[in-house]
Amino acid sequence: MYYNACRILEPMSTTPTTSSKVVSLQRATLIPDGDFLVFLGKRVRHLRNVRGMTRKIVARDADVSERHLAQLEAGEGNVSIVLLRRIAAALNASLVELFSPEIEEPAEKQMIQRFLERLPNHRAEEVVLRLMRDFSPGEKARRRRIALIGLRGAGKSTLGAKLADERAMPFIETDREIEKDAGIPLAEIFALYGQPGYRETFDYLLAHCYTVWIKAQPEEYMRRVMAQGDFRVMAGSDHALEDLRRILEAREPLYRQADMELDTSGSSVEESFSKLKTKLHANLQ
Repeated sequence: MYYNACRILEPMSTTPTTSSKVVSLQRATLIPDGDFLVFLGKRVRHLRNVRGMTRKIVARDADVSERHLAQLEAGEGNVSIVLLRRIAAALNASLVELFSPEIEEPAEKQMIQRFLERLPNHRAEEVVLRLMRDFSPGEKARRRRIALIGLRGAGKSTLGAKLADERAMPFIETDREIEKDAGIPLAEIFALYGQPGYRETFDYLLAHCYTVWIKAQPEEYMRRVMAQGDFRVMAGSDHALEDLRRILEAREPLYRQADMELDTSGSSVEESFSKLKTKLHANLQ
């Protein structure tokens, strides 16, 4: 079996932090109807310009006359909530955005917003995750914890133990910790819950550790595991290598979410360890 295993190096001492939020609620001030329509018209026009859309295109997509849209943007025409909803949809905006105060954002933020709007949902989720990891208040602490992820046989245990020893940091094998908490072997956890049961741990590592995908060629995985005396990878399958390739292909999108990658194929332990230290030094400055 090839598990979604990882090895973690964590600082010897950590200081817990607490945070709190204070929310102040104030009653909104009602502005005159005329002023509101002027504000709403400016907001619609601003969103249309930010998205680079002509009035004709928005009118067509919202199924409203161009003249009506022009009156709305000029603050001269009333509009039903249903029609406003259609205009918001044509602008790829929410009704909340239409009613939000107009704030002149820096050009950089506008550029990022336009970039995100063009991304498909599955890629946008990946970008948001990376932004949260790289720019969150806890980023400094996250980068002090190093997690090596990847399939069995990639070299996580060997490289992780050496790195922990050199940095005088605790070395934790999540496989063993999960087995201790669950009270059953990892193979039974997979049999009961499948890969999704392990994904929660993977997501936690991405959010709280600097992750390194330790990888190798399929033939290398097989050779290393069998060199350890474990021949279960070959049991019951005449196409074990092909099965392994399919597993790698399926999990690659997950592993590519790691902060860094290290290919250990064709390298000795010392060579791989040297490359790992060099890349960590370059990326954790």
